[in-house]
Amino acid sequence: METKRVTTEEQLEEAFRIRKAVFVKEQGVAEEVELDEFDDIANHVLVYYENEPVGTGRVRIVDDMAKLERICVLSTHRKHRLGKAIMKELEAIAREKGVAKAKLHGQVQAAPFYEKQGYEIASTVFMEENIPHVKMIKDLPH
Repeated sequence: METKRVTTEEQLEEAFRIRKAVFVKEQGVAEEVELDEFDDIANHVLVYYENEPVGTGRVRIVDDMAKLERICVLSTHRKHRLGKAIMKELEAIAREKGVAKAKLHGQVQAAPFYEKQGYEIASTVFMEENIPHVKMIKDLPH
């Protein structure tokens, strides 16, 4: 397993391919919603398993907090602790940018995973793209 920061257009296209497979095909999110105007300003990462890109995520700074988004792993590669590697790299980017907190909108079914990464639920359940989510927050000590 290896995590890389996206630096080329080809890598960004791989991230988009993974996101489309998970969020658009698997979960029914509209492609025009999944790929958005923030893709140009966010920092993206890819996680590789046996040299194949199989997971991705992005982070951007919103209101002096890191906002982790679009975190996903292809269904064929879940349970290999790849999501944890994505989270660590996104948090490392956030620390480098000098922010002290991270937040995310986690799908309710994924909240236990995020809790294991140190995130705490900070909202009631709300809907995004017809999927129940909760806001989650974590301090990022330097």
